[in-house]
Amino acid sequence: MTYITRRGFFQQAGIITASGLALSGALPGPVTKSALAQPMPDWLSLTEEPALEPELPIIDPHHHLWDRPNNRYMLEDLIEDTRAHNVRQTVFVECTSMYRADGPEELRVVGETEFVQGVAAKSASGGYGETRVATGIVGSANLRLGDRVAAVLEAQIAASPQRFRGIRHRAAWADRTVVPNQRADAPEHILLDPDFRKGYAHLRTYGLSFEGWLYHTHIDDLTDLAKAFPDTTIIFNHLGGPIGVGSYAGRRDEVFAAWKPAVAELAQCPNVVAKVGGIQMVVNGYRWHELERPPTSDELLQANQDWYNYTIDQFGPDRCMFESNFPVDKLSCSYTVLWNQFKKLTRGFSADERAAMFHDTAMRVYRLPRV
Repeated sequence: MTYITRRGFFQQAGIITASGLALSGALPGPVTKSALAQPMPDWLSLTEEPALEPELPIIDPHHHLWDRPNNRYMLEDLIEDTRAHNVRQTVFVECTSMYRADGPEELRVVGETEFVQGVAAKSASGGYGETRVATGIVGSANLRLGDRVAAVLEAQIAASPQRFRGIRHRAAWADRTVVPNQRADAPEHILLDPDFRKGYAHLRTYGLSFEGWLYHTHIDDLTDLAKAFPDTTIIFNHLGGPIGVGSYAGRRDEVFAAWKPAVAELAQCPNVVAKVGGIQMVVNGYRWHELERPPTSDELLQANQDWYNYTIDQFGPDRCMFESNFPVDKLSCSYTVLWNQFKKLTRGFSADERAAMFHDTAMRVYRLPRV
C-alpha cells in the first residue's frame, strides 16, 4: 500500500476533487489543519467494517490511476482498496494522467491510454489477484477540435484496441466561489458549443460513448446533447455533481429541489445511463474529510440515499451502475464502507435489479468481457 498523506493528496489532486481539473490550487470550502496533517490510511482505519455480502460480483465502472509527486494511486493501491469486496473488473476514467511530454498537442492525451493499457496488461497476467483492472478504458480528446478530432480518436483506439470504450471531455463549469481556479476562458456551456458538437458527432462513427461530467447547474445542457445525438450513449457521471460549497454552501435542500426535475428530464433520454455515486467529493459539501473519524456506511447512506433513490427511480436499475470514483472519494471514506452503503441501499431490490446496478449495466454499457 502506498502511503499518501492527506495533505499531499489535497495539494496534488485537490482541484480534481473539486472540478475534475488536474491543476493544483485552493480547494473550495474550509479544511481543518488536523485533517490535512494526518496520514490518510491511518485516518481511514479509524472506521472499519467487514464487507457485506462479500461474494456479490461487482464491476467498478469509475476509478482513476496516477503517479504524481508525493501522490501515487496505482494498480497495487486499487487492489488493496478493493480486496474486501468481490470486484471482478473495473473501468478506468481519464484523469489527466501520464500525457505525452512532446508531439502534437492534441495527441498528448494518448499517453494516458498507453499508460493504462500497460496497467491493464499487468492485471490481466493474474499476478495481482482475480480482479481485472481497466478492462474498459475511457480517455480524453478535445472535441472542440471539430472534424480534426477524428485523428485523436483513431490514435486512442489504436493505443488500446481491446479496451478503449469512450471519451470524457469535461463540462464541469462553476463560479469562482466553487472553483477558485476556474480558467477565465473556460466556456460555461461547452456542451452547446458548435465546434464541440462537430467533434462529438465523430463518437458515433467509432462506436464510442461519452462521459457527462458536469455540475447540477448544467444538467439541462447534457439533456440537450443527448436529444441532439440519440444514437450516442452518454454516461451521466457523479449524479450530475450537486454543489455544496462556495455560493451553494448551506443550500442542500434548494440544490436538491433544482436537481430533481433536471435529472427527471435527462432520464427521459433512452441513450443515457447513470453512474450512482461520486458525491463524496469536497465540492459536494458534506465535509466528511473534516471529521475526527471517517463516516460509517450507515452515515453515508443517511446522507446520500435521497439522491441515490431518486436517480434509480428515474433511470431504473437496468440503466444505473454504482461507482467508486476512487481515489477521489477516498478523501471521505474507505472503499469497503462505500460499497457497504450501496449494498444496504439495495436490500429491498430484486436479485436481478441488484445484479444490474452492481455488475450487469456496466458490463453491457462498456462492452466488457465476463470475468
